[in-house]
Amino acid sequence: MKKIWTVLALGAVLALAACGNNGSNGSINGNWSAALMSQNNGAAVFDFTLSLTEMSGGGLSITNLNFTSGGNCFVGGATATGGFSIGGNFNGQTSGSLQMNIQSNSGSNQLTLQGTVNNNTVTGNWNLTGTTAGCTGQGTFTMNKG
Repeated sequence: MKKIWTVLALGAVLALAACGNNGSNGSINGNWSAALMSQNNGAAVFDFTLSLTEMSGGGLSITNLNFTSGGNCFVGGATATGGFSIGGNFNGQTSGSLQMNIQSNSGSNQLTLQGTVNNNTVTGNWNLTGTTAGCTGQGTFTMNKG
């Protein structure tokens, strides 16, 4: 009888520990790099790096945003906001969705990304609207953690 109570107690502890860990710490928090490809010809359009930190309620703190390519659309910097929903399972696999908006500091260009989180990778679609010459378009993107 004592063994049964020990097994039940251990099972309850493991179940409670799993409930307290939604799998998002470490799957979204960290440094990421993104590559945006053109829908028209598949050519690279933008590359950037950034740091993501989970905030309460599914929000994201986005810092260290740095465009490593992308012409004149984000010269002078940009501000990013975003959110995510993420889930997981007992095997440590995470999945969910991510949305991010990046606006040039001049306010003239807006980049929107919507994607699917799968462990340490986000894939999806992007759309750029703007008034700066050459700063419109759409396509697909991949973001990788690390």
